[in-house]
Amino acid sequence: MRSFHFSWQGMLAILLCLLAIPALPMLATDAAAPVSSGTTFVIFILIAAAAALSFMRLSADLSAATLFFGAHAAGWLLLAGISGNEGKAQASFFILIAAAWLLAWRCVSVLSSMRSHSTAGNYTLRLLIPAIFGIWILIIWEAVTRGAGVSLVLLPPPSAIGARIVNSIPTLWIDVRQTILTAVLIGYIIGCASGFVVAILADRFAFLRRGLLPIGNLVSALPIIGVAPIMVMWFGFDWQSKAAVVVIMTFFPMLVNTVTGLAAAGNMERDLMRTYASGYWQTLFKLRLPAAAPFIFNALKINSTLALIGAIVAEFFGTPMSGMGFRISTENGRLNLDMVWAEIAVAAIAGSVFYGIVAIIERMVTFWHPSIRGGQA
Repeated sequence: MRSFHFSWQGMLAILLCLLAIPALPMLATDAAAPVSSGTTFVIFILIAAAAALSFMRLSADLSAATLFFGAHAAGWLLLAGISGNEGKAQASFFILIAAAWLLAWRCVSVLSSMRSHSTAGNYTLRLLIPAIFGIWILIIWEAVTRGAGVSLVLLPPPSAIGARIVNSIPTLWIDVRQTILTAVLIGYIIGCASGFVVAILADRFAFLRRGLLPIGNLVSALPIIGVAPIMVMWFGFDWQSKAAVVVIMTFFPMLVNTVTGLAAAGNMERDLMRTYASGYWQTLFKLRLPAAAPFIFNALKINSTLALIGAIVAEFFGTPMSGMGFRISTENGRLNLDMVWAEIAVAAIAGSVFYGIVAIIERMVTFWHPSIRGGQA
C-alpha cells in the first residue's frame, strides 16, 4: 500500500467518468457534428488514466505533468467537440468537464507542494499555478456558454471575445492610448508624487498631519460617480479631466500609507540615530524612508488598479470619440457585448501588467526587507 497515495480529486474524477457512461452521448441526437465514439473513448481514457496515476507515489514533477496533460487534453477535446454544436450538450458533457477540472485541481495541489532550488524554478511555479487557475476559468466559461447555448447578448464565450480582440486591435489600441497611456499614467504619477510630498510635509509639521489626514479620509470616501462629472465640467472632455479624477483617487492612499510607514521605524533605531547626532533629514533618508518602503509600495500597488478604474468610470461622463470607458458605454448601448467584454479583458490585462511591474520594482528595491525575503524562500 505504500506505493499508492490517496487522491480524492482522482477518485471523484473516476466516479464522474463512471456516472457519465450511462448518460452518453455527449451531444443531442440532432447535433450538426456529433462527437465520434473514438474521440469519446480517448476522453475517458485520458481522464481515467491520469486519475489512476495520481494514486501512485510518482515524483512530483511526473505526477504534475501527467495530471496537466490529462486534464488539458481532455478539456481541449471536449471543447472541440462542442464547437459548431452550441446548445446541444448533454449531461455527460458537463460531467466530463467537471472530471477534467478535478484533475487540474489535483495538478495545482501537487505544484503548490513543490519547492524549487533555483530562482527560475520558483518563478515558473508562481506563474504556472495561477495560469492553470485562469485557463480553467476560461475552459469552464467556454463549456457552459457554448454547451448550454447561452445567448451572446447575455454572456459571450471567451473564444468570441478573443476573436473580437484580434479583429479590433486598431480600435483597442486607440482606446488604450487615450485611457491608459495618457490619463492613467499622467494622473497616477501626479497623484502618487503629490501624495508622497505632502506626506513628508505632514510628517515634518504636526499641524499638517492633524489637519490633512481627517480631510483625506473624508475626500477618499467621496463616490467617483459624483466627482467625475465635476472634473469633466472643470477640465473639459479630453484626458485632463480623467487624469484629475485619477489624481484624486491616488493622492490620499499614498498620503495615508506614507505617513503610516514613516512611523514604522522602531524607537531603538531612532534613538540610535539621535546618538549619532543625526538631524531630521538624515534620519528620514537613512532610516525612516527605508522602513516606510513597504507601505509606499503598497500604496503604489493599490493605486495601480484605482487609477485604471477611475479613468474608465470618468469616461462615462464625457470624453472624445475614443477611450475604454467611452467604448464600453457605446457598444453596450448597441448590444455589441463581445466588444464590451474585449475592452474589459484588455483593461484587466493592462491592470495586471501595471500591478506586476510595480511588484517587480518593489522586490528589486526592498529585497532586504523580511517580508520580501520570506516570500522568496
